[in-house]
Amino acid sequence: MIRRILVLVIVMMLGCGKEQQMENRPTVALVLKTLNNPFFIDLQKGAQETADSLGVNLVVQAPDRELDVEKQMQIIENLIQRKVSAICVSPSGSKEIVPAIVKANVAGIPVLAVDTRVDEKVLHAAGGRTVTFIGSDNYEGGKVAGEYVAAALGGNGKVAILEGIPGHETGDQRLRGFREVMASQPQIEIVASQTANWERDQGFNVFQNILQSNLDLQALFACNDMMALGAIEAIAAAGKTGQIIVVGFDAVHDAREAIKQDALAGSVAQYPFEMGREAVKAAVRVINGDAIPNYIPVKIELITKEKLDTFYTTK
Repeated sequence: MIRRILVLVIVMMLGCGKEQQMENRPTVALVLKTLNNPFFIDLQKGAQETADSLGVNLVVQAPDRELDVEKQMQIIENLIQRKVSAICVSPSGSKEIVPAIVKANVAGIPVLAVDTRVDEKVLHAAGGRTVTFIGSDNYEGGKVAGEYVAAALGGNGKVAILEGIPGHETGDQRLRGFREVMASQPQIEIVASQTANWERDQGFNVFQNILQSNLDLQALFACNDMMALGAIEAIAAAGKTGQIIVVGFDAVHDAREAIKQDALAGSVAQYPFEMGREAVKAAVRVINGDAIPNYIPVKIELITKEKLDTFYTTK
C-alpha cells in the first residue's frame, strides 16, 4: 500500500514538474487565415516542427474562412489577454487587421507578419508596428506567372484571371505583377478578371461563367491553387481539358498532382513550410531580445511538370 502511494506521489510530482516546465516556456501564437487550405496546413507544420526543436509552446488558431478578418481580430485580442510572448499573423485583411496589431503593441507583445504584409501606411498612421515580414515576393510571383503564360501563348491570345479577395495585399500584388507582364504584350488580351475569394467552389462557378462568355479563351491565371483547381474542374465539365493553359499559385499537393496529370500547366511555389519555420525562429529571437531584419524572404519559383521531382526533394 505504502509503495503504491509513493509511486502515485512520484507520478504526480513528475506531472506537475512537466506542467511547470511547459508554463515556463515562452508561447508563440501563430494566427493564420484559415486551416482549410493546404498552404496554411504546411505553414503550421513548419512552425510546429521548429517550435518543438526550440523548446517553445506554439498556439495555432485561425478563422474557418480566409475572408473572416473580424474573427481573426477576435483571436488576436484573446491571445493578448492570454499574454502570449509573440504573435505571428498572416493577415486576412492588410488594413483591417491594424487595430488588433496596435492593441498587441500597447500590451508589449511583438507582432510578426507572415505570408501577407500589413498595410504600412495604415499601420504607421495608427501608431502601430510589426517587427518583420516573413514571406515571398508576391508581385514577383505574379510576374513569373505572367511571363510563363505569355511565352506559352507565343505572345498572342486571350487570357482570364481569377483574383483573390479584393483589397487583400497578397492577391493584389500577384495580380499587379501578372498584369504588368500582360501590359507589355500588345497581342494578349485579358478578357475577364473576377474574384473567386480564394475558394475552390467559387473558382469552379466563376470560371464556368467566364468560359460560357469566352469560348475562345486560351489561358487562365488563378491567384491561388484552390481557385485554379476549381477552374480545371469547370474546364473538364466543359469538355476542354488540355485546351486551356492554367497557372496557379502556391504549389499545394493537389495542384502538384494536377500538374502531373497535365490538367494544370504550373503553379508558383512559395514554400509555406519554410515560412512557418522562419516565423517561429524569428519570434524566438525577438523574445530573446535579438535584433532581426525587417524582411525575411522565402524563395519563390514556378513549378512545372519538369520541376516536380526537384520540388518534391527540396521542399
